[in-house]
Amino acid sequence: MSEKLKPDWAGEELLSRFVNLLIETKPIYKVMKHQARQVLIKTAEKKGVPWRKNYQELETSGIEDLLPNFTNPSVVYPDYYQVPFHAYDRGNLCWEAAFDAPSATLAIALRVWPKEKLSPKAARDRLRNTFHEVLDRYSPSTVKDVLDVGCSIGDSTLTLHRYYCQRQNAKVRTVGLDLSPYMLTVAKSLDKNEEISEWVHGKGEETDFPDNSFDVVTLQYLLHELPRQATKDIFREALRILRPGGCLAVVDMNPASKVIQKLPPALFVLLKSTEPWSDDFYTFNVEAAMEEIGFEYKTTVASDPRHRTIIGIKPRS
Repeated sequence: MSEKLKPDWAGEELLSRFVNLLIETKPIYKVMKHQARQVLIKTAEKKGVPWRKNYQELETSGIEDLLPNFTNPSVVYPDYYQVPFHAYDRGNLCWEAAFDAPSATLAIALRVWPKEKLSPKAARDRLRNTFHEVLDRYSPSTVKDVLDVGCSIGDSTLTLHRYYCQRQNAKVRTVGLDLSPYMLTVAKSLDKNEEISEWVHGKGEETDFPDNSFDVVTLQYLLHELPRQATKDIFREALRILRPGGCLAVVDMNPASKVIQKLPPALFVLLKSTEPWSDDFYTFNVEAAMEEIGFEYKTTVASDPRHRTIIGIKPRS
């Protein structure tokens, strides 16, 4: 028997269509959306993530006044970014999403190894390290400039930056780019030592960076939030701004993961209710898209029980 490439609850299968019908029923969807966030919060707090406390600290910190500093008025939000997702009516374009994100990041890491007694920080570090271990095999020998696309509140950006600085025992220029100025405002507040060179409000598919200006571009847990055309457009932009021999690294949920394929119905229904592009993602051949755009596809690695890392290299000629 061949290995299943995706869950039965994603795509055009009967189960998937039934779940989608439930989601399209507004009263049911409203309950799903509320329940999805509550499940995540309760699960996180049981495992030691002080979700409500973290939220309140950010909410009362005064950082909301800094939003204009991270808002590029020329940014035009694409349609796919203006639909409800992650249980928020405005998606990532709201404070609620930004204030939840640091705790949600820890909660997601804890879910990868549910049977192990890991602290939230240990789970987060392990999740990031599994990605960095794959990166280590394919990154250029010298990395000077790194871009983290879809950086959210910057946890991925900071850990990526520290990884390369330690790997080379030298300072690296790292940039975080995101479409949400709310997320970027929180990212800046968490970057207490100002390690990141720049937090940029912009679209991954249309940056203002010069050609050949980065050695590494990462897309960490971003693709499942995008329709496939947006992913292709971001790949095309990454190819432009990477230097020859530069590395494009993607980490996200693994459609072939047995854990993902065997999610209990209650969980995959809640997942689909908060991820509007999940069907597109789980049926998308990421590797073929990389090659179509012009990357030299290198590898796909199951970097942990739930996620996979995919690497492409910009050809040198």
